Amino acid sequence: MNETDLKLSDGRTLHVYDTGRGDLPVWWSHGTPNLGAPPEPLFETAERLGLRWFSFDRPGYGGSTPAPGRTMASTAHDLEQAADSLGIDRFAVAGYSGGGCYALGSAATLGDRVQAAMTLAAIAPYGVDGLDWFGGMLPSGVASLRAALGGREVKEAHEASGVEYDPEFTEADLAMFDGPWSWLGSVAGEGMRAGPYGLIDDDVSYVIPWGCDPGTITAPILLLHGGEDRIIPSTHGSWLASHCPTAELRLTPQDGHISVLGHAVDGLEWLRRQL
Repeated sequence: MNETDLKLSDGRTLHVYDTGRGDLPVWWSHGTPNLGAPPEPLFETAERLGLRWFSFDRPGYGGSTPAPGRTMASTAHDLEQAADSLGIDRFAVAGYSGGGCYALGSAATLGDRVQAAMTLAAIAPYGVDGLDWFGGMLPSGVASLRAALGGREVKEAHEASGVEYDPEFTEADLAMFDGPWSWLGSVAGEGMRAGPYGLIDDDVSYVIPWGCDPGTITAPILLLHGGEDRIIPSTHGSWLASHCPTAELRLTPQDGHISVLGHAVDGLEWLRRQL
């Protein structure tokens, strides 16, 4: 894994990862709160398919400078600079959880540079017609994201209050931590080492305008979502599927927020077929 610190046009630093192997580049968009390191459980599949992972810590995480007020569209421009620095012209995007909406936002913002998008448990834009955004969401998530609605200072106070987030994982979710996806624990723990700012700015970004419209994406999209997910309810995936003309939704009724990752290999094989 090659890791570099990229100086962006506005002076911020972006910590970039690149496996450097494979002919078909795929940007990995990480979840909340994680580092941006590409997913080790998918390295073998990516090598088999000829995919090259590249990624970065979103602003505020790991080695990347915070960028208060960042949006899906502004982060897409960070991605554009990262891809340029690596000599990558066109690429696919893959995102998990909150990273899914950053992947979709990048596809909407960067147009033809994004060849295909695959998401697992992506979040729909806040406040859109036809979606009860908090419907079916677990209480800890509702409290956290309602705090974000108050803005960055209110969200900071919420995080500093000592409140504990209970993800209420399903049995299927918990079983995933006994296998390769125990890797999530390492990137989640390290994701908070630089402080809570990445998480705070992520959550605020989920409840403000994206700065782009996922309905304008022209690249093919695959949305994977679990029917038992209460962190990001599957209604978000359904809304995205009905409002993105190029999207296909694969809803697995028995899966939760973590166990949906069991279908990531299928998602990468789909992605490879689009490239």
